[in-house]
Amino acid sequence: MLPSDAIFQIFLIFQFCLGVSGNSALLMLYIYSFFFKSHFKKLIDLVFMHLTIVNMLTIIFTLIKDIMLSFGVPKFLDNASCKAILFSFRVSRGLSICTTSVLSTFQVITITPSNSKWAWLKPRLSKWIFYSLLFSWLINLLIYGYMIDLVMAKTNNSHVGHGYSDGYCQNTHFGKKHSGSFFSLIITYDLFYVAVMMWASLYMVIFLYRHRKRAQHLHSPSLSSQSSPERKATHSILSLLSCFVFIYWLNNSVTLYGFYTNDKIPRLESINAILSTCYPTICPFLLMKNNKVILQCTSSFSVLKMSCFQSSLHG
Repeated sequence: MLPSDAIFQIFLIFQFCLGVSGNSALLMLYIYSFFFKSHFKKLIDLVFMHLTIVNMLTIIFTLIKDIMLSFGVPKFLDNASCKAILFSFRVSRGLSICTTSVLSTFQVITITPSNSKWAWLKPRLSKWIFYSLLFSWLINLLIYGYMIDLVMAKTNNSHVGHGYSDGYCQNTHFGKKHSGSFFSLIITYDLFYVAVMMWASLYMVIFLYRHRKRAQHLHSPSLSSQSSPERKATHSILSLLSCFVFIYWLNNSVTLYGFYTNDKIPRLESINAILSTCYPTICPFLLMKNNKVILQCTSSFSVLKMSCFQSSLHG
């Protein structure tokens, strides 16, 4: 039987490979659709591409450090590396939160009826998305740029007190009372976007419920059970949001415990790294579920398989 350390190493490497390969495959699929399947091209695909890129960056900047730590590589990061890695991780994670929030708001505007007070935003969606993503980059670079001076390489292996500390890095004001002020700021910042997601999720659930009720009165059961592209996209985004919110609260609960507990648990930070990258790892596979190019390829493969089966029977 494998020791727990070896199992943990295998799991970290497996999650890294699965997350990077899944996001890379989805990104290549969107690029292929953009250039060669223009009839499948949609505005929302640009948001999905952005989300895929930042998710891949989150996985890379999070798990490489923890994989090295699990193998016992000493002093893998110095002061400059700690600042660069943690800054890149926080920016990419913040962009993942912002992009998911933009995605949920985009879908709310898309499914909004033409007589709604939000309908005036529909013709302006392309500009609104561009400026929203640009603002997300600027605000995350600005907020986490301040964090660069708050991080340093770990000085010793026995830290006691409040503050951030992992296998290689720590915050510069470790153990001091004001060390949690910046941490509280970024939690509040993240909560704003999570609140937007939860509001969008609630709106979409209510909209789908009302739409289903109206469809049952206007059409036959066979017609009402059919899913429109808008409903499929809404279901896909709702599954993304549900996954994100659940993992986000679990991740932040562990982060808060690790930050404010006096006795640091080395394995806890690695577990938290796995939680931080769960959503970026699962995300591409949830998005692939309703991708038209994949569905077309699957349908073509099924037809080809059936044709080969029938020809073998007749042969």
